Order: sequence, then structure tokens, then C-alpha cells
Amino acid sequence: MNSWPGKLLRVDLTKGTWAVEDIDPELARAYIGGRGLGTKILCDEIDPQVDPLSPENKLIFMTGPLTGTGAPASARYMVITKSPLTGAIASSNSGGYFPAELRYAGFNAIIFEGKSKEPVSLYIKNGEVELRPTKHLWGKTTHETEDIIKGEIEDPWEAQETRIACIGPAGEKLGRIACIINDKHRAAGRSGVGAVMGSKKLKAVVVRGTQGIQAADFDLFKKSVRSAMQKLGSGPVTSEGLPAYGTAILVNIINECGILPTNNFQQGMFDRAGKISGESIAENILTRNKGCFACSIACARMTTIEDEKYKGHGEGPEYETVELMGADCGIDDLAPITKANYLCNEYGMDTISAACTVATAMELYEKGYIPADDAGMDLSFGNGEALVKLIEQMGVRKGLGKVAADGAYVLADTYGHPELFMGVKKQEIPAYDPRGVQGMGLTYATSNRGACHVRGYTIANEVLGVHEKLDPLITEGKAATVKVFQDLTALVDSSGLCLFVTLTPGFGFGDMQAMLKGATGFTYTVQEVTEASERIWNLERIFNLKAGFTKADDTLPKRLLEEPLPEGGPKGQVCRLDEMLPEYYELRGWDAEGVPTKEKLDKLGLS
Repeated sequence: MNSWPGKLLRVDLTKGTWAVEDIDPELARAYIGGRGLGTKILCDEIDPQVDPLSPENKLIFMTGPLTGTGAPASARYMVITKSPLTGAIASSNSGGYFPAELRYAGFNAIIFEGKSKEPVSLYIKNGEVELRPTKHLWGKTTHETEDIIKGEIEDPWEAQETRIACIGPAGEKLGRIACIINDKHRAAGRSGVGAVMGSKKLKAVVVRGTQGIQAADFDLFKKSVRSAMQKLGSGPVTSEGLPAYGTAILVNIINECGILPTNNFQQGMFDRAGKISGESIAENILTRNKGCFACSIACARMTTIEDEKYKGHGEGPEYETVELMGADCGIDDLAPITKANYLCNEYGMDTISAACTVATAMELYEKGYIPADDAGMDLSFGNGEALVKLIEQMGVRKGLGKVAADGAYVLADTYGHPELFMGVKKQEIPAYDPRGVQGMGLTYATSNRGACHVRGYTIANEVLGVHEKLDPLITEGKAATVKVFQDLTALVDSSGLCLFVTLTPGFGFGDMQAMLKGATGFTYTVQEVTEASERIWNLERIFNLKAGFTKADDTLPKRLLEEPLPEGGPKGQVCRLDEMLPEYYELRGWDAEGVPTKEKLDKLGLS
């Protein structure tokens, strides 16, 4: 029997009960799975005006129909909820081995409702479910939590194969940039989903499964997977660049393009970028490569820092982390950057938001807006010790970290200068300056979960030239490019694949349609899966509109719209968002205020 759409586990944390439900096949067909199906369930079951940290909010773990299969990079799941950071919809993606294990344990989704009185963890083993009191884990880091849980399992092999997703102190203390960590190093990182888990007093989800996943049409599935794997193996990014140097291979590339955020986006070039590049990581701190389940790319880096002051071992840093903790904080030393990355994983914090918050603090401090007594340290740009110390404070809400734990917007606003916050919808901007890459500016401004590069990675075309090479400085045609990337990403996120499959020349909606049809048995056409991706994007938009967002929120910080880049190829450029946004709305089938028209809703079945 086909394993999709399969079973959903609904857990009422207030009552300490759970129930197993069949997933509606019609909804699964219309919304694919993962991000799409999780969003549909959230929209159906909560009020978009709900307090994100109240028991009325829900937390959904949702796999996709390709998660845990033999499809390339099929290691992903989504965490969907209302974000405490932005107030918008949150759908945060993570890989590793936990997502596949959840499916092997008998469930394709978990919905957490209510709030436990005491800390608990959910244990699942081949369909058997148990909520266990875990007060002894409260206050522990994510690494300590996983080690303790596995240490309580008598059989060494079972302990090794058990997979765990948990929160650290940041989530327990309701930090708005807290994330959920699985397999110790993989993060459902953005939008504060860890704080929602902490608000429910849910410490960990522990899964072990030996049940298989059966494709509906194995021959079609095998053929479509083989085709996708051949494309993945021939692409220079996925077969050469990422395996050799990981995502940090981008540091030098992006710096040469003049769009490497530096000193809180005051500049777009860092004169010491080579010291924090992927090449430098490989030469100085790399231990070995590492991949997620069913992934041939193995882009993750296991690293070791020998410096006694920052000594440690773990995974990362990835490009976004090393750039934002490095250049955006004016730091050129891999030791404190990597240590800060380790600490974020252990405390359970989004490294992008955490790094941008430190960069914001440094600019506030240098301009005299944060008093020395409040700072308690020299927060000047370039100070690696300050980076590590402030990250530690944010993880446990002490010192300046009491405020900084809630992200860069809250920090900048608290000290009277919200204009120094570099973000969209209160979520921090990732590591590409949109003044020199116009498509990313539109992507940031219109992303449904706040500033985000993985909601439409136009860098693939505007910088890397993966599918076609586009001039990053022009605005013509960028609205159409952004829409295509956003829709394709919605489909990939919903399927259970990693976004990196889209960095392969020739990979697109047709590949997704074939694999989904083979795996699910649904008679998808390319048009249907393309329409499903639009349906998902529009439903997220509707949630945000009902939550109170308007066209005014589809914007960028004043600095990026009015202050030109001071150097490099894009010198003198600002992001010309006003040239792209009206066309984007029109292509989306929205009115001039960014609201989906009745005709668009009728077409997508959302009326």
C-alpha cells in the first residue's frame, strides 16, 4: 500500500493525550505535503490573529511525499506555525536524518496543540507513542539533551539510530530567534519556531522507525529519480563546488560581486573575505564532509577549532553564518566565528538572525546608542570576543542578551533606532546585499515569512548563472524571475527535497512532477504541480493579510533603498524595489495593494 499521504499524529499537550488520523488525500494532492499541506492545516485550525506564544497557536511537523525515499536530497521536513518573531506565517525547513526517521516510525506529520504544565518529550517508535515527563532535560543544551536521551536507551544500536529534534535554552526562554535542532547540527532555523516549542513546554521529539516507504508506481519513480540524479551529478555547483567547499564557497564569489554585507550592511565588500572563505575553512579547520540522508552533495562541514579560547568541534559554519558573523560583524577570524556557530546550535538559535543581531548591536554601540554600561563589553566591529560573549548572553537571556534574544528589530527599536535594523517583516536579511542584486531585493520584500533567501534564490541566475545568466543590476524581467523561483521553492519545500536540487541546470517543475507522480500515485501533470505551488504561496499570503500585514510590509530598510553601495561593481546602486513590485503584484494576480483577486482565488480553489 502506498505510504502517502499516510498518518498524522495529533498531540494535545494540555491534556497529555494523542490521536492518530488519516491525512485527507484530497488535501495532500492539492497541497503536495511539507510546507504546503502544513500551511493548509494551520490556516484551517488557527486564527491568524492568535498570540504566537499562546496555547492556541499550533506547531506542525510535516514531511513531504519524497522525504525518506530514494529521491535525491530527500531529507527535509518543515515546521509550520505562527511566528513570534514576525507575526507572520512561519515554515522553517530542516534536513539531517530525523525527517526520514519520522516517516519510518509510521507518521508523516505531527500537530502539537495546547501547552503542557511541565516539560515533556514525545517518543515515537514504529507507531507506538508516549509522552514522557522530561523535567531533567529542561535547561540543557541541544547537544546535552540528545546525549542524555540516547544514554537512557539500553540497546547501543537503537540509541545510535534514534533521531531527536529538540530545543535548547533559547527556546525554553522564548527567544524570538530560537530554532529547533535535530541530529545535533541541523536546524529548523528561521522565524522563532523554537520559541513556540518552548512555549508549549515541549523539549524534544524522539523517533525510531524501521517501517519502509513504498512508492505507488515504483518503475516511474525509479526512472524519474535516475534522471534527477544524473542532472544533480552533472551540475558544477552540486557536483563540484558544494562538495569541495560547502556553501561557504560563496564568500569570495559574493565579495567579488560587491554584495557581501559588511558592518551591518554599511558596505558590500570585505577586504579580508578570503580569511573566512570556504577555501580557508577547508585549509584550516575542516575535519570531514558530511551529508544529510540520501544526499550525494555532502555540503556540510565538520570542523574543529584548536585555539584554547574558542576550542570546540561541530558542524559548520555555513555560508550565511560565516558571512554574517564574519564580514557583517567586521570579523576575519574563523575561530570566534565558528565558536559562535557551535554555540547557536547548542543553545538552539537561528545563526542568521543571531549574527545580524550582533551586527546591529555593534553599529548601535559604535554610534553611541547603546550605553557602555548596557553593553558590558567592547562591541566594536571586528571584535570576535564580543561576538562569542553576546551570543552566549542571548542563549540564556542575560546581560544585553535579555533584549538581543528577541532579534535585531527589538534590539534596534529598544535603543531608539529601528532604522538600523536590516530586515523585512522583523526578520533579519541574509547574506546578499540587494542593492547589487535586484532580484533578491524583490525576493526579500515579498517573502511571506520575512526576509529570506531560500524563498526564491535568484542568486542562482543573477550571480551563478545556473539556469541562465541575468544581469543582477537590471530590474527588467526580475518580477517574473522571482515568481518562478518562489513557486518552484514552494513545490520543493512541500515535496521533502532540499532546495539545492534547484541549483542544477535543467532541473524544474517537470522533474518534480515525475517524482511526485511516481511516489504518490496522484495523476499529477506539470500544470497541476505548478498550480499547486502557486496555491501554497497565495495561501501563505492570505494568512499574513488576515494577521494584519499590508502592502506597506513588502519593503526593505531605508538604507538599502536610499543609500548607494560605496564601492565595487555595483557602486552607486540602491535597490529599485518600486520598479519591480507593481509588475510582481500583476504577475501574481493580485491587486495594486498586494491582495489576491477573486479571479486568482477562484482559479486556485481558495475562494
